[in-house]
Amino acid sequence: MDFKELREYMVETQLIPRGIKDERVLDAMRKVPRHLFVDEYMQYKAYDDMALPIGEDQTISQPYMVAVMTELLQLKGDERVLEVGTGSGYQAAILAELSKEIFTVERIAVLAKKAEERFRSLGYSNVYVRIGDGTLGWPEESPFNRILVTAGTPRIPLPLIEQLSDGGIIVAPVGDRFSQQLIIIKKSKGALSEQLHTPCVFVPLIGEYGWGRDED
Repeated sequence: MDFKELREYMVETQLIPRGIKDERVLDAMRKVPRHLFVDEYMQYKAYDDMALPIGEDQTISQPYMVAVMTELLQLKGDERVLEVGTGSGYQAAILAELSKEIFTVERIAVLAKKAEERFRSLGYSNVYVRIGDGTLGWPEESPFNRILVTAGTPRIPLPLIEQLSDGGIIVAPVGDRFSQQLIIIKKSKGALSEQLHTPCVFVPLIGEYGWGRDED
């Protein structure tokens, strides 16, 4: 299969018609090989307009949702970004194309280790992975210019707000366990502003400031 051609087709048919305008984001989506972030038997579906399973009851997000969330971060290239929920590593790879450094936290060790291997094989030396509770952030490396949460949360975790630098942006899916809405939080002179964006559905964010493992 010509994966490069499929990436171009994905951008032209799924992203641009739905309003993704940031050329840097579009170029990153054209470049990063999404098929290498899923199991080999599923690679033929890698550029379809859908989320895909990656094991451990987790998913790699729909390409359009990755592009939307990335665009909302308004990345210029010099940011230090915290990602909560590494998953397959695809979103972090996109961020790595557009930012200075990516710090990504994943609670499921097997996924974190697979993602780390992918980053190494693809040459992403600006991505750092931690296994742990992403709702606690990564305090030793804070503050962060941008924070992206890639799982549904009932509220923005307080540690993430505390670890956001002044002038920073958080993008997160907020709602119940089965449906959320993207929320954009901006911090300016210590004050927070909130903006609602598109409805979405993500796997639940499990952790001290997210959902408990056994909550419905």
